[in-house]
Amino acid sequence: MALAAFALSYDALRQMATASHIHPALTYAFPLVIDGFIAIGIGALLVLRTAPLRPRLYVSALVGTATATSIWANVLHAIRLNQQARRTGLALDDITVGIISAIAPLALAGAVHLYLLVQRRPPHTKPQEGAHPVAADAPPAHEVAATTQAAPDENVAQATADQVAHPEKPPAARPDRRPSATFEQAVEIGRTAPLGRGGRASRRHIEKAIHDKGLSIGRPRLDAVKNHLQAELDHARTDAS
Repeated sequence: MALAAFALSYDALRQMATASHIHPALTYAFPLVIDGFIAIGIGALLVLRTAPLRPRLYVSALVGTATATSIWANVLHAIRLNQQARRTGLALDDITVGIISAIAPLALAGAVHLYLLVQRRPPHTKPQEGAHPVAADAPPAHEVAATTQAAPDENVAQATADQVAHPEKPPAARPDRRPSATFEQAVEIGRTAPLGRGGRASRRHIEKAIHDKGLSIGRPRLDAVKNHLQAELDHARTDAS
């Protein structure tokens, strides 16, 4: 349809170029400049649809000017020929002839615009392979959401009843877990542990001695016990000297 509209408008614009005394070898370019600019301008408008307002207004003004020029040239061409024609057949008035001649440039602009809109439309995505099909008897999503929102109190009551009927059991204590040694117990056991390098209290030996007694001890308390025993050793050595 765009090509047919361009051909109709091309004939009128080329005759207007001849009447405007454009060189006969260049009259073919006059329709291309006007109607071709309309097609390019419409494409530019679609590309710049998210651009700032000023560039879009500028391109719109150019497209509007080219379209108005094409319509004016087609209408003027038809009216002048209608005034000079001999009335041997169906006679139309100048207004009717002008309106009919304006259809071609309008159809050209509209066809190009619709074509570009269709081309820019994203294709339909195919369902991914391996996706779980929706059951035919499954209710729509909006009905499921409405049902869920309609009875929130019932869901809460049911959840509370389940918790009362089946109370959570505390995790069973590990049978092989050792009791924790107190600070005083750890100090007494640590005094029996062998010393480490340089005659200093050994954290590793103290911890092993406590474990051998069937007790456990945390790292902070073990450090405190080690520091306490080391202080006793230092004090005893000071008194001896």
